Amino acid sequence: MADSTPLPPSIGERAARQLSNTTKTPPQWRGATPRWLVQMLPWTPVEAGVYRVNQALDAEFGVKCSPEPGEELPIALNDYDAQPREYVLTNVTTTIAVDTRISDLFRSPMDQVKEQLSLTIEKLKEKQENEMLNNRSYGLLNNVDPDMRIKPRKGPPTPDDLDELIATVWKEPSFFLAHPRAIAAFGRECTRRGVPPPTVNMFGSQFLTWRGLPLVPSDKMPLKGNKTDLLLMRTGERRRGVTGLFQPGVQGEVSPSLSVRPMGIAQTGAAQYLLSLYCSVAVLTHDALGVLDGVTVDHYHDYA
Repeated sequence: MADSTPLPPSIGERAARQLSNTTKTPPQWRGATPRWLVQMLPWTPVEAGVYRVNQALDAEFGVKCSPEPGEELPIALNDYDAQPREYVLTNVTTTIAVDTRISDLFRSPMDQVKEQLSLTIEKLKEKQENEMLNNRSYGLLNNVDPDMRIKPRKGPPTPDDLDELIATVWKEPSFFLAHPRAIAAFGRECTRRGVPPPTVNMFGSQFLTWRGLPLVPSDKMPLKGNKTDLLLMRTGERRRGVTGLFQPGVQGEVSPSLSVRPMGIAQTGAAQYLLSLYCSVAVLTHDALGVLDGVTVDHYHDYA
């Protein structure tokens, strides 16, 4: 027979939780990404907010090989562009306000002002990477030379297409940049051909590679319907490539080119802060950046 002895009274779960400590995380913003482009680019400090790209003109250059004794030598001339392009740093900026009563009373275990600033900085950095690709003036996608644009052979990005892009940006290319779905589409095309791309570990994460060049994902690459672009770039000033630009030593600097400045306390009792992130990106020569235009990302294969 089942034991019918009544259970002794016990504290309930809801009541017990009133005496327990809850382990909490800092606020998590689901829109944050790794921002690989920012990490992959070399960054050049700008002294006074302006970066001028000087170039020598492609003019005829007089030179002789093993001239005869007494032969008149040519005169070489390296002329400069009289109107070089200048990049003026732009800023991504916003303000926040935190009621001082809230920050005073509810400051443990996490500082309310600190957490508000951390979330805002994450969003500013996401906007920074978006501008580096899509800004109408300096964004990389809007600064590809027409001679450096190629089309895919069919629709999806294939190994042949990426080889053609490497042949276009052939002077010391650094990495591809593409929407994650474009990289997945390229992986499918490689699998179909029996040539799965190798991977490489960078920043503690695995990246697909092609011909030794990593395919770096960024969701800031526009995806219009089922089409997107795929970039290949050479980076760094020494290589006459693509370089990020930042302003060091700004007032209230908390990290390179990022400023947080208190704006005082409003009549309502809210503490206000101004956040500014100064940045730009420069393409030093026309052949430092190439693009595979309009690849499709929704093509699948039946392996049955």
